[in-house]
Amino acid sequence: MGINCTGKIVIARYGKVFRGNKVKNAMLAGAKGIILYSDPADYCSPGVKPYPGGWNLPGGGVQRGNVLNLNGAGDPLTPGYPAKEYTFRYETKDGIGIPKIPVHPVSYNDAEMLLQFMGGSKAPDETWKGNLNVSYNVGPGFSGTYSTRKVQMHIHTVNQITRIYNVIGTIKGAIEPDRYIILGGHRDSWVFGGIDPTTGAAVLQEVARSFGKMVKQGWRPRRTIIFASWDAEEFGLLGSTEWAEENAKILQARAVAYINTDSSIEGNYTLRVDCTPLLNQLVYNLTKEISSPDEGYEGKSLYQSWIEKDPSPQNRDLPRINKLGSGSDFEAYFQRLGIASGRARYTKNRKVDKFSNYPVYHSTYETFELVEDFYDPTFKKQLAVAQVRAALVYELADSQVLPLHCPDYAEALRIYANGIYNLAMKHKTQLEMYKVSFAPLFSAVSNFTDEAMDFHYRLLQLDKNEPIAMRSMNDQLMLLERSFIDPLGLPGRQFYRHIIFAPSSHNKYAGESFPGIYDAMFDIDSRKDQNKAWDEVKRQISIAAFTVQAAAGTLKAVI
Repeated sequence: MGINCTGKIVIARYGKVFRGNKVKNAMLAGAKGIILYSDPADYCSPGVKPYPGGWNLPGGGVQRGNVLNLNGAGDPLTPGYPAKEYTFRYETKDGIGIPKIPVHPVSYNDAEMLLQFMGGSKAPDETWKGNLNVSYNVGPGFSGTYSTRKVQMHIHTVNQITRIYNVIGTIKGAIEPDRYIILGGHRDSWVFGGIDPTTGAAVLQEVARSFGKMVKQGWRPRRTIIFASWDAEEFGLLGSTEWAEENAKILQARAVAYINTDSSIEGNYTLRVDCTPLLNQLVYNLTKEISSPDEGYEGKSLYQSWIEKDPSPQNRDLPRINKLGSGSDFEAYFQRLGIASGRARYTKNRKVDKFSNYPVYHSTYETFELVEDFYDPTFKKQLAVAQVRAALVYELADSQVLPLHCPDYAEALRIYANGIYNLAMKHKTQLEMYKVSFAPLFSAVSNFTDEAMDFHYRLLQLDKNEPIAMRSMNDQLMLLERSFIDPLGLPGRQFYRHIIFAPSSHNKYAGESFPGIYDAMFDIDSRKDQNKAWDEVKRQISIAAFTVQAAAGTLKAVI
């Protein structure tokens, strides 16, 4: 649009992308400060009253949240290493991802006081416009008699290093104590945290209590179960990331899976699952055994209500399972260490509720009464989520053969490879001009598919009375996710190392497949040096092809 933001204070709506990406974009544009606000278009559902009469965000409500752009770093002063007493720390001004400009959130009532006087250009299209009674001009500056007015930001921030506490509980495995299943979630919150994280923290405690009761009755899992209550998640996934950094060598060698237990509900419409493709079949099978808590589905399974309400766009015969992005404590375990991970919660109706997150997210109105009065009065939704999470942990910890399904990963790779190719074909002329070929990637995916099917066949023939053979194949299953990790990391994001999945570099909340290729092609037409830009695409294709081919090799029979 040709608007110069250098030296200006900018104002931005929450929603669409992670708030930290908005701050990063403002800094890249030269802004000297940024104000964030929640627009009614994104945080008020039509026909619903504001809290406490309903579950919409009141006009004075303010969404909090960290705006670090950490790229998976954890503590911004100790990137890559645990923040222990002896650890070297950067100066605050040199910390990773700490904004260089002041940032402050305001309510939409306060934002309206600024936006109603904005001058300059009109919003470029309707998607820029929210539901406030203003013109949504984009500036710069104010209009008419208000043209001489200025905005000042006075931000009083206290920087300090303080101790945080992770709480870890363990049930030692009876047969394979050196194989770990982790159930982890955070307990810190913005204000009351009625939904985030308390609905998840309650599930973690209840699952731990239930497993403890089984132990008292004489049961022991085959593998070790670790229950983890993380601190300081809201400050940038700090507790979980620091524990992962401290125990990285052990976890890379021994961890089987990580199941996340953040908020159990973000809506009350249907189940939402994000996980590695290795867990797809296990999720499908378990949800068929759990009763649906939804009205009108009495006597039916959770799987039945889930598939009817949210079928997969790729296969209508299956419910939707999403890619893992970021924004919660599984990040370091999946994206950095390559540990098979998953999360499950209840969500909104994506066709009806277009607003970003739930309306009172991270505000002072996120109370216990919000959950009890509007989201889950019977607590059946949270019970169903608790059953899914607990069942995942139980099956992963106690099954003789790990319930991880390689052919689903092969199918996912096929879909993702086709997807990134179709994206590239929008630049067909450039692909031909710069001799960009996806053939190596498709060949690697084909080879992986063959090896996955062969491995699955051999797994079905496995003699479960042969402990060495069973341990060997279980190790291949456990280590398959690790084989997609590149120790060098993604370009400019050294702690995001998964070549198949990563948070979008333009929206930390969203998961992207083949992120290296995706980022290389993002906005590629605007690059000054087209030859160099398409060379990077070719480089990322080669890295992806090598990684998939190498992963296929890990599934081969031992000779």
